[in-house]
Amino acid sequence: MTTTVAPTAVRPAASASSPFTGTAALVRLALRRDRVILPLWSITIGLLPIVYGKAIMGLYTTQSQLDAFAASTASLKSEIALVGPIFGSSVGALTTWRAGYLFTFVAVAVILTVIRHSRNEEETGRTELLDSTAVGRYAGLTAALLVAAIGTAVSAVVGALGLISIGIGGSGAIAFGAAVFGAGVVFAGVAAVTAQVSTGARLARGIAFAVLAVAFLFRAVGDAGSGTLSWLSPIGWAQQLRPYADERWWVLLLSAVTAVVLVAVAYRLLMHRDLGAGLIAERPGPATSPPSLSGPVGLAWHSQRGLLVAWTVGLTVFALVMGGAAHGVSDQLGSSTAVTQALARLGGAQAIEDSFLQLAFTIFGLLAGAYSISAVLQLHDEEESGRAESVLAASIGRPRWAMSHIGFALLGPAVALTIAGLAAGIAYGTSIDDVGGQVPRILAAGLVQLPGVWLLTGIAVAMFGLIPRFAPAAWGVFGAIMALYVFGMVADVPRPLLDLVPFLHLPRLPGGSFEVAPIVWLLLIAAALLVTGLAALRRRDLR
Repeated sequence: MTTTVAPTAVRPAASASSPFTGTAALVRLALRRDRVILPLWSITIGLLPIVYGKAIMGLYTTQSQLDAFAASTASLKSEIALVGPIFGSSVGALTTWRAGYLFTFVAVAVILTVIRHSRNEEETGRTELLDSTAVGRYAGLTAALLVAAIGTAVSAVVGALGLISIGIGGSGAIAFGAAVFGAGVVFAGVAAVTAQVSTGARLARGIAFAVLAVAFLFRAVGDAGSGTLSWLSPIGWAQQLRPYADERWWVLLLSAVTAVVLVAVAYRLLMHRDLGAGLIAERPGPATSPPSLSGPVGLAWHSQRGLLVAWTVGLTVFALVMGGAAHGVSDQLGSSTAVTQALARLGGAQAIEDSFLQLAFTIFGLLAGAYSISAVLQLHDEEESGRAESVLAASIGRPRWAMSHIGFALLGPAVALTIAGLAAGIAYGTSIDDVGGQVPRILAAGLVQLPGVWLLTGIAVAMFGLIPRFAPAAWGVFGAIMALYVFGMVADVPRPLLDLVPFLHLPRLPGGSFEVAPIVWLLLIAAALLVTGLAALRRRDLR
């Protein structure tokens, strides 16, 4: 098989009076297309500080208890590396510290949003169609940036108002909202640049997420050490604003200047490239293809391997940190009455450490489910780009083609959770001098998440087969499940809604009893969804 380079589309003579002509119309179009996804991620992220704030206020009722919790947590380097530094012991300072995850969540959301409405539009040919009308050269990128900024602003405002609503308002709430917005616009700029670098949306997302991973690593290593490296990370800047702890407002200048520079670079690159091209030029492939590309599985591996490796490495690093942090978590919680009663009900320090690991592996399961959905939606990308039609023109049936990618969606999470379970088991076992005893039980905690992951796989496959146009809305289903799980931990969510979270039906390992029935039911439902999606794919037309 030979690889050929598609001819670069030539941008027609512009009839627009300004390079920004049509931006407002494109913003409206993008908001309409994201009318479900954008409110879902922006509002959910904004509401999370309420969850953390209420939890802290419920567990620690006096300032001495808050001081003890802050002091014990500050001594745990693994916890600081995972979440960020603690700058104060007030309810507001601890709430915004615990909400430090949100800066990474916002970065992921804006990266996906900007590339979806910029490079992905070029890749599918819609930009060329729009540019043939009175649409300016910068309109598409500007619209993508504005939509991402709108979503980030909603998260920032909802987050600030949420803190005020639970009684911890003031300048700290405004500072937290500003920190969220600052982190979001910086990574919107990163995504805008990477969208000009690559000729494909997949590679653009990969480069942007690599930048985010490096920023998180700098922040984690810096916070666990001297703190110097944290100043090289936009996530570190957001935390260094220090809400509720003598705010450093000047830190916002770092985010503002960086965002402006990145956006300016993106516009400059856009001006000097052809439509559909990128700084990384496509290269002709070898004259003959290797044997590994002789079938659909080889082609699927070629497109899926990078994503699988990245998710596996990320889960493994996260598992190492959580496994190392599990020992002594009961000491970190302090000695408040609520904590003491909770420990007594759970059965002591070992039980609370098991509960911590249960929570960690539920999160790992959700993350593995996100990978699985992404792997399934590669089918959607193949169909949208026309590559599926070329593959199916050969003697390859639709089920065989689909299963080549669905196989990675099923087996990939199993590989990732196995390695993560081993990593967490070794880290936790080392901390308590019982590696041989802890690795099997914690590995089981990882593998027991697979039925929930595969249910998400089945949902994505069913949506791809039945409603291919709306297959990406599988991310909306995932977001809803994530939101129900997060809010269900501390809020009074009705039980019928919590039952929609498949991971809450699984055995609570390590430490809990093993039940076969919920696993069997989840597997049966997942299998039914997979069969339904494949059957629908066989009967429908390609888009």
